[in-house]
This record gives sequence, C-alpha cells and structure tokens, in this order.
Amino acid sequence: MRKTICAYVDRQNAVYRQIALDIHAHPEVSNYEFFACQRLSEQLRAEGFQVQVDVAGHRTGFTGAYKSGKPGPVLVFLAEYDALAGLGHGCGHNLFGPTSLLAAAALRQVIDEAGGEVRVYGTPGEEGGENGSAKGSFVREGYLKDVDAALCVHPGDKHIATTRTLACAPVDIEFWGKPSHAASAPEQGINALDALILTYNGINALRQHVTDDVRMHGIITSGGQAPNIVPEYAAGKFFLRAATAPGLENVYQRVEQIVAGAAAMTGARGRMQPSQNRVENTILTPAFDAVYAREIAGFGIALGVSDSKVGIGSSDVGNISQVVPTIQPTICITDGPTPWHSEASKAASCSEKGLASIALGAKCLALTALDLIQDPALLAEIKAQHAQAVAAQ
Repeated sequence: MRKTICAYVDRQNAVYRQIALDIHAHPEVSNYEFFACQRLSEQLRAEGFQVQVDVAGHRTGFTGAYKSGKPGPVLVFLAEYDALAGLGHGCGHNLFGPTSLLAAAALRQVIDEAGGEVRVYGTPGEEGGENGSAKGSFVREGYLKDVDAALCVHPGDKHIATTRTLACAPVDIEFWGKPSHAASAPEQGINALDALILTYNGINALRQHVTDDVRMHGIITSGGQAPNIVPEYAAGKFFLRAATAPGLENVYQRVEQIVAGAAAMTGARGRMQPSQNRVENTILTPAFDAVYAREIAGFGIALGVSDSKVGIGSSDVGNISQVVPTIQPTICITDGPTPWHSEASKAASCSEKGLASIALGAKCLALTALDLIQDPALLAEIKAQHAQAVAAQ
C-alpha cells in the first residue's frame, strides 16, 4: 500500500503542479475564490470523490469524500487556496490545496483495502477577509463531529513540526456621531472620529496591562469626509490575539469596555462586532507530529521544532485542532529564510522548489494517514494526548 501511494503521487504529480500554477496565476481573496474552488473541486471529482460545493455557509467552500466498504477512521485533509489582497499568493496557498488533494487521492487508491473514509475540506479565507476563516464555520456546522484526525502541510522556509498559533478575534469598531460645520457650529456636532481615536489610544494604553502573549493592532478605515465637517462616522479594523481562548475572551471584553468608554466621553454611539469567524489557538499533539516526522525522515529530511513558546501568528487550523487531533507541519519551499506575505514568498510559491513540495507533502501526509489507519493503538494514543492538551488549556 505504501508503494501504491507513492507511485500514484509520482504518476499524478504533473497534474497537481499545473493546478498550483493555475491558482497562482488567478489569485483570489476570501469569499471570491471561484476559480480555485472550481479547479480543485473538479479535480477531486475526477479522482472519484463525492463532492459538494457551497458548504458551511461559504460559497467557495467544498467537501469531498470517499468511503471504503471496511470499518476504519475518518481522516480529513484540509485544503487552503485563498490569496492575499494586493499581493497574490504570498503564503503558498496555491500549493497547499493541491498538496492536500493529491494526498487524499493517493490514499484513496488503498483505502478500500485499508478501511475507513478519506475526506477533503476546502476551506476559504484562511487569510481572513469577507466571510473569512472558514474552518470555524466547518466546526460550528458539525463537519468535524465524526472525524478522527485532520492533516495538512503549510509552505514555509524550513521543515518544522506543527507550531503554536495565537487565538485571534478580528473586529470592526464603529462610531456614529452628528455632523455639523466644524467652524461655524462645532458645538452642534458629535465627533465620531474623536471616539475612534480615544479607542485607539485606549487600546495602546491597555498594552501595559496584558500578558506577554497578547497582541492588539488595528487601522482606521474611515475618519470623515472633509476637514470642515464634524465627522459623523468613523470606523476601524482591529485584530485581538492571545495564546488561549480564555485569554482572548478577557482581552475582547476589556476592549469592549474601551469602546463603551469612548462613546460615553464623546456622546457618539459605538459598536464593536466580529468582522469574521474568531480564530482559535492551535492545540499541539506531539505524538501525531512524530508520525509525520518519521515519514518525512524516510525521504532524508529531519523535521525541526519551533522554538516559539506562544505562537507567531494565527491560523484557523487552530479551530480544527480544538476538536480533533490536527497537524500542520511546515514544508520548505525556499533556499533560506524568507519573509512571508512578501514578493519573495510569492515567487517561491511558483518556483521549482515550491512545486516540488507538492509531491513530497502529498506522500508524507498520505503515508501518515495510512499509519493511523493501520495502527488503531497509535490513533488512540494520539486522540488521548489531544484530549489532555485541550483540557489543559
């Protein structure tokens, strides 16, 4: 079965490399990944999967499933394919989706013999944006209820095991005031921009009184129409982050109090609300990463471990990891350190080394999944370790 998986990846590699290049050439942001969704879902259908598009409240989301006739675990490969606004595929998601699909297709070649069910969940908007961070919706809508484990790899500048990520609440903060001429009748106006600036400064002041894992950052997106008119509307977008869900909720409530205080100080009406799904922190399951590490070692690669104790960003893979054991190792697509969300990472995402990562990642993921199917005791150990890690939060 292992030979069958690797041979199938090699045979189909060119197809998935071309899909990655096509998606790279057609970058699409959250909720608008129409080309990528169609390209990937049609390929999955051609591989013999039962496919549904427009799922979990996301018009560019999809699922694919192939069920064997033998009992066994349900394993999900997660697929991402959104790009960054204004940049394109500067985070390698054009590689991410095809890698997961090829892994699933390769595992399908042996699953009738091995047992269980293989799925792919196409999850839009990992980078955020309109209706972003779709994995939170997949969890909320019950798509993980019968799943035993989830797998994916993320392009990067080194080979490392799944890393910690921060929980993140993207929020919109808005104020409504009252317009008036700023010179002739300022006393008749209520300045919404003042309320937003007070909020911005209040968040800055809060930085002194939070734990080291907390990150708060934002921008003002609307601050008025003309200098001689008291701004009647002002708005900003902020990301609130913390190492754990309880820590994030504490920060969220404190920022809500800042918004309420700014409204009281100015007389403006304020509102703070989520701009998309909340992103959860990633739960690590070292026993699961160890299986992947063993498989990639078979290709002559030693899997490193991140030295971050908190996490250096956020990913909605964390939402999946809160409910089922999940791995997202980083797979190297560069020849050295590379800043992500940059022109350099965009170039790496369509480079020869980037394209070569598809076959390597697909083999390692599919073989890791096969290990879980063939060793029920190993899967039970992974699930027990995951449950302990979730409880320890």
